[in-house]
Amino acid sequence: MPQLALAKNIWEKFAQLEKPVLKGVQKATEKFQERTIAELYADKGLHLESVDKAADPRMRTIRITQFYRGVVLAPEDGEPDGTFLLYDVLPHNDAYDKAAKLKFSVNSATHALEVRNVSVIDQLVEIIEPEDADSATVVSKVFAHVSDDEMTYLGIDEQVLRAARTVTELEQLTALGSFLPEDQFEALHHLALGFTVDEVYQDVVIPRRAEAGGASGEGEISLEQAIISTPSRIKVLTSSAELREALEEPLVAWKVFLHPSQRRVAYHPQYNGSAQVSGGPGTGKTVVALHRVQHLLNRYPQHRVLLTTFTNAMADNLRENLETLIGQADQLERVEVSTINRLAMAQLRRHTGKQPQLLSESESHQDWKRVRKDLNLPWTEQFLAQEYQNVVLAQKIEDEATYQVAARPGRGAGVRRNSAQRTEIWSAIERYLAELSAKGRKTHNAACDEAADLVRSGIVELNFDHVVVDEAQDLHPAQWRFLRAAVAEGPDDLFITGDPHQRIYDSQTSLASVGIKVTGRSRRLKVNYRSTEEILSWSTGLLTGSPISDLSGQGDDSLSGYRSLLHGNPPVVTGHKTQAAEVEALVSQVEDWLEQGIDSTEIAVCSRLRKPLLDKVAGALDKAGILTVKVDDHPGPDDEGIRLATTHAMKGLEFRAVAVVGAGASVFPYAPGITAAEVDQVQHDNDLLRDRCLLFVACTRAREYLAVSWNGAESRFVTPLLKKA
Repeated sequence: MPQLALAKNIWEKFAQLEKPVLKGVQKATEKFQERTIAELYADKGLHLESVDKAADPRMRTIRITQFYRGVVLAPEDGEPDGTFLLYDVLPHNDAYDKAAKLKFSVNSATHALEVRNVSVIDQLVEIIEPEDADSATVVSKVFAHVSDDEMTYLGIDEQVLRAARTVTELEQLTALGSFLPEDQFEALHHLALGFTVDEVYQDVVIPRRAEAGGASGEGEISLEQAIISTPSRIKVLTSSAELREALEEPLVAWKVFLHPSQRRVAYHPQYNGSAQVSGGPGTGKTVVALHRVQHLLNRYPQHRVLLTTFTNAMADNLRENLETLIGQADQLERVEVSTINRLAMAQLRRHTGKQPQLLSESESHQDWKRVRKDLNLPWTEQFLAQEYQNVVLAQKIEDEATYQVAARPGRGAGVRRNSAQRTEIWSAIERYLAELSAKGRKTHNAACDEAADLVRSGIVELNFDHVVVDEAQDLHPAQWRFLRAAVAEGPDDLFITGDPHQRIYDSQTSLASVGIKVTGRSRRLKVNYRSTEEILSWSTGLLTGSPISDLSGQGDDSLSGYRSLLHGNPPVVTGHKTQAAEVEALVSQVEDWLEQGIDSTEIAVCSRLRKPLLDKVAGALDKAGILTVKVDDHPGPDDEGIRLATTHAMKGLEFRAVAVVGAGASVFPYAPGITAAEVDQVQHDNDLLRDRCLLFVACTRAREYLAVSWNGAESRFVTPLLKKA
């Protein structure tokens, strides 16, 4: 009997297809598990037929509905069995057009199945290639240092080699990238970034070859073997239940598929200590963290794992996705999913028998304001609060003598050498803490620090063998000390994922300073699987020229080499004279997205401030008959309505379409949250960078469609991008 396999792109596309089309997919594809190849070709309802003038004679189409057809790669003629690959589902004419242009092959180095549009590659080469030999000699070629034999060694075939030989700059390679076979493009991209041939073989070829399992030996392998041996991009269905799961729960796309670079990190047999994974938005850090939990549970059958993140909403999402990924109750019982703050508060409650009374941000601001006024200090309450959080509590300073000589990373020179000023600030901090103590209140980070002391001293025990941390970039040193205390040092103790470019709170930490060593165990993901290249490129432009310290606090991080495999429409970026005009345009944009068939649950509208703009958006959408729901209300996946959120609340979420409204000069940057340059220049720069990152995070929540708007003057972060356009 034949088998049916699904390509990764069609598995993910199920989330976008309308229900009648999905039903057609299920009806058509179930036949592949019920009939012989001869019966499939004879089935008039399935209408499995060849494609006229196809670049690959094995291409077929099948009937899905009256208007949709599936694009299918068939086994070689004459095979009694074999595997069919469903590659895409498209409107009738588009399906025939695509099937005629595609060509499948087996990579000679990785043994993975590859697909390309032959005619498009040839056309692009003709555009790029110099007209005569003389012009070719004066142009520096990106791959001039790599021989043809070395290219073949890395799996580059004749057609792609010809294309590669025309490339004179990285931008040309990027333009070719979406049309080249994935493994070959990955190898070329690594070479273009300066990696050696041997390094590319180690990083690209060997991991992909390892996936091939039984097909990993030398020599040619069949197309059939390649399909079965490319699990990172192809799923062979073994039952109708698997197909129904794919149609009903598109989330299983990430459950089944991991890019080799992700799998290599998530399923590394054992790290000899703490490990760190960084990467830009959409590179799959959270997916890697979830799969790492699964690996730890499988490798250590008796061990307990803590999976933790920054906010309650993120923790809820992690818990739900982990249940989808693992699904075994006995394993899930060995995992605790919690925010760091929630777990720390639980330890204080265990110790004292009382619920800790925590101070809100607004209450803390008022307390500092009163202290500053009572002591007649020249610094703002914001500066004093930051000095306490980022210097005193961050370094666990408990007396003035230590504070007088303390380093102040991330802070300016305002009180660096002036002992009298430090004495005044220390007096303010003591006054602030005394008042909190009198009221029986604590800040969140101070509570984490106290909980860390309880765990470290053995007064309370957590009994975790491993800790997996997601969204690590915003954690305060006190939270890191709690995590360090939560698990003993040893193999696979801490697995940390995060992106410093998404740091939207005022926390930077040197991991070494809190006892976490990741030297030699740091990995970086570079491929975005969420947003289109057009959205990614525009959003990344918001951070251009802004140095960002890495997760470990030991140097700067970079988005160099960060790219997307997806392409789509450029962001819609518009300014308006009035707020009313901006809201009116936003309603039209949302209506357009809905008319395109995007579900309301996959559309989000966000702004920096809830009042008044987001509230006006809610009112205008309601007036237009469009249902809305606040992200803060934690709607379920089946709760209809456009998602409304502040930009801060968008952290960790993703949607097919995102509208960022109110991206004006008075909001990005937001003056009340920016330290004055004359007070502390370094903190001023850090505050501006934090706001850049906040806008960057909001924009990169979009997968396919992004709209950015403002009324009045645009944000200074956006201005350079307008000039570039």
